[in-house]
Amino acid sequence: MKKYKIVELFAGVGGFRLGLEKYGHKTVWANQWEPKTKTVQYAYDCYVSNFGDFNDLNTDIGQIDEKSIPSHNLLVGGFPCQDYSVATVSAKGMEGKKGVLWWDINRIISEKNPELILLENVDRLLKSPVPQRGRDFGVMLACLANNDYVVEWRVINAGEYGFPQKRRRVFIFGAKKDSIWGKHIIKSAQSNSILNKGFFAKEFPVKDDSDLSLFNDPITGKLSKNLKKVSDEFELPFQNSGFMINRNISTIKVEAVKSKTVTLRDILIKGVDKRYYIPKEDIQKWKYLKGGKKKTKIKNGIEIKWSEGAVPFPEDLKQPARTILTGEGGLAPSRFKHLIEDPWTKKLRVITPEEAELISGFPKGHTASISVEKWRYFCIGNALVVGLVEKMGKQLRDGPPK
Repeated sequence: MKKYKIVELFAGVGGFRLGLEKYGHKTVWANQWEPKTKTVQYAYDCYVSNFGDFNDLNTDIGQIDEKSIPSHNLLVGGFPCQDYSVATVSAKGMEGKKGVLWWDINRIISEKNPELILLENVDRLLKSPVPQRGRDFGVMLACLANNDYVVEWRVINAGEYGFPQKRRRVFIFGAKKDSIWGKHIIKSAQSNSILNKGFFAKEFPVKDDSDLSLFNDPITGKLSKNLKKVSDEFELPFQNSGFMINRNISTIKVEAVKSKTVTLRDILIKGVDKRYYIPKEDIQKWKYLKGGKKKTKIKNGIEIKWSEGAVPFPEDLKQPARTILTGEGGLAPSRFKHLIEDPWTKKLRVITPEEAELISGFPKGHTASISVEKWRYFCIGNALVVGLVEKMGKQLRDGPPK
């Protein structure tokens, strides 16, 4: 059993830390900076309330000297999906567009060389940008290849693996070639068994049908060592699973072996305050916003047809919740907020901050130190599902599957 020293980037309210430390891994440093609220740092305040402070925890990552970051063997983070194109070539090497946070991750990796990397992002990362599908993820993989990592990734829907939220995110696991995990991934790929023995295989099993075999009909690609060339030319229809070894990519679509469903009803709290119930006069507005619509507009003499599907009204309590968003909470009618029929009162209400915490796997009251309620929802909407990271923390502790 191995326990890792963790550096947590874009820490938010500490979802990675909660999940990994459950299995004995230790966070030695973290960073959380919210550029939208420079005077009040709600996520940082919540992190400190639950875990304590670190030097430079609340400093803009772009201003941090990577040499000052403590030594660690596991780098983690859920970072924003941005445009990762390479903008310039200089004596200092490749640099991305100003403010693109991947390049901060890359310079830290290049300096500290952690044994393992575990990152999380929205699944559209694999398809962006629209004019050059797969370029952004290709740039990331090329950076990691240039630093001697092998990589496995998987898009995971938490609701399919026994958690009360249908949150779909891509997890990216990187390992140094000469590490235990690196050697294992290389061996598994060579023996066509990565779906059974890879990093995600045990905790997040997928169907083993012959038509889903990773080597039956994979989509493949090759990365250049030159990042500018990757940025300018690379394109690949990345699927929801795959790996990269020695710049060679293999990717295929897989389907989850689903666990027993945990529903939205399972986590609801009885006796919530009446301020979470919506006024009767607003019910029709909620119903309209959540309903399906078709519209036709004339713009510059051209007829444009627009439509959107219906959102459940109210939510289906027998299913996991839809993805928790940053704009949850408040009584203003909305298409995207969760609106439920309270099982006990049979009246319509929004979910509470505590319920949002439980839907994402945080302890009840984890964000209670945040004084402005809308920011409690915002921070949870930005967070990952803690239980998924717990499963990964367990796999890291136990080591590669036999």
